[in-house]
Amino acid sequence: MPEVKVPELAESITEGTIAEWLKSVGDSVDKGEAIVELETDKVNVEVVSEDAGVLQETLFEEGDTVEVGQAIAVVGEGEPSNSGSSSDSSSSDDKKDSEADSGKESQSSSSNESQSQDSSSDQSSQRVNATPSARKYAREKGIDLSEVSAKNNDVIRKEDVDNKQNSASQSKQSSKEDNKSSQPQSQKPSKPVVREKMSRRKKTAAKKLLEVSNQTAMLTTFNEVDMTNVMNLRKRKKEQFIKDHDGTKLGFMSFFTKAAVAALKKYPEVNAEIDGEDMVTKQFYDIGIAVSTDDGLLVPFVRDCDKKNFAEIEDEIANLAIKARDKKLGLDDMVNGSFTITNGGIFGSMMSTPIINGNQAAILGMHSIIKRPIAVEDDKIENRPMMYLALSYDHRIIDGKEAVGFLKTIKDLIENPEDLLLES
Repeated sequence: MPEVKVPELAESITEGTIAEWLKSVGDSVDKGEAIVELETDKVNVEVVSEDAGVLQETLFEEGDTVEVGQAIAVVGEGEPSNSGSSSDSSSSDDKKDSEADSGKESQSSSSNESQSQDSSSDQSSQRVNATPSARKYAREKGIDLSEVSAKNNDVIRKEDVDNKQNSASQSKQSSKEDNKSSQPQSQKPSKPVVREKMSRRKKTAAKKLLEVSNQTAMLTTFNEVDMTNVMNLRKRKKEQFIKDHDGTKLGFMSFFTKAAVAALKKYPEVNAEIDGEDMVTKQFYDIGIAVSTDDGLLVPFVRDCDKKNFAEIEDEIANLAIKARDKKLGLDDMVNGSFTITNGGIFGSMMSTPIINGNQAAILGMHSIIKRPIAVEDDKIENRPMMYLALSYDHRIIDGKEAVGFLKTIKDLIENPEDLLLES
C-alpha cells in the first residue's frame, strides 16, 4: 500500500515531531490533502498524501519524533469508516492492526514491519503479536513485550503496554511508601509545581542558544542614540507616507534596517561567519527581524534589504509578523540570513545583551525610547528621547574597533536621517 513519508524539509532540518494528526484512521484522503502537521525546529509543516484513498494506518503518535524519508502513515483503497461511531472505529482499528501484524508474521519482507521494527530489538519481542505503535512505545519504556498481556484479539496494543508499566510503577510506589512509613515524618510537603514537556521549538531554541554561548567568543558593546530627528521626520512625513504607499506606516524598523545595511557595507566583518577554518563574508543583506509570538521568539528574514526602499521594508516586516503570529511562516522565511535586529523596547526593556542568532557574527539590540536630560551644548541641557543600542558580536571574527565603529555608524545615521536617505 502507498506510504506517506516525511518530505525533505530544509538543508539543516532532518527530523520533526508529530504535532497533530489532521486525519484519523478510516478517513478518506484526497491526493495532495494534508493528513498530519509536523513541528520542526523552526516552523510547522503540513505533510500531504501523494495518493487518494482511505487512511489505513498511522505508524506514529502525536509527540513522536520522525525523520525525513520515514514512513508515517499508510493510505490504501477501501470505504471510509463511519466517523460517528466510536465503537465501530475502534473495532475497525483493532481489525486492521491485527491483520497488519498477521501479515508481518507471514511476510518478513513487509515494508510496514521494516518500518516498525528496530534492528536492536531482541528476537522474543519480535515474535510477539503487537501493533507498531505498541512495539515502539515498549522500546521507549524499556518493557519486554513478552511480559505484556493482550486484552483484545491476542494483539498487544499501546494501552496494554501502559497497563504493564502502571502495574510496575504501582509496585515501586508501594515499596517507596513502605520505606517512607518507617522514616520520621518531619519533612514538609513539597511546594506545588506544574511540570510539562517542552515544545520541540523551545528545546531547539534552548540548545541553539547554549551552543552559541559555548562556541563563540561573544561580547557586547553599547551606545546611545538621540531619536529626536528621526521622530520629527516621521511626524512630518507620516501622513504623506501612508498616502503614497497604500496605507503602509513609516516605522522605526525601516530606519534601523537601512542603517544596519549601510554599516554592514562599511564593516563587512560583521556580515561574516566562521565555517570550519574559513571565514565566509556574505555579499547579501538579508536582515532578520525578531518577532514575538505565543510560541516564543521567531526570526524571519527580510531579503535583499539593500535593494528595498523604506516602504518595501515596512511592508515585508508587517507581512512576516502576521505570518509568524498565524503560524504560516515557511522554512524559506527562516533560514540563511546575514544579520539580525531585535527590539526589546516594545516590551519595555531599557538595556539588554542579545545573543547572536545561528551562524551569524552579530546581532543589534534596540530598546525603549526614554526621555532623559542630555547636554546638547557646553552650558545647555535638554530632555531628549534617547535609546540604548547594543551590539553583541563574535570576537573571533570582529575586533572591538570594528564593533564600536559599526554601532557608531548606526548611531550617526539615525541621528541624521537625511544622511540615511542618501545612503539608501
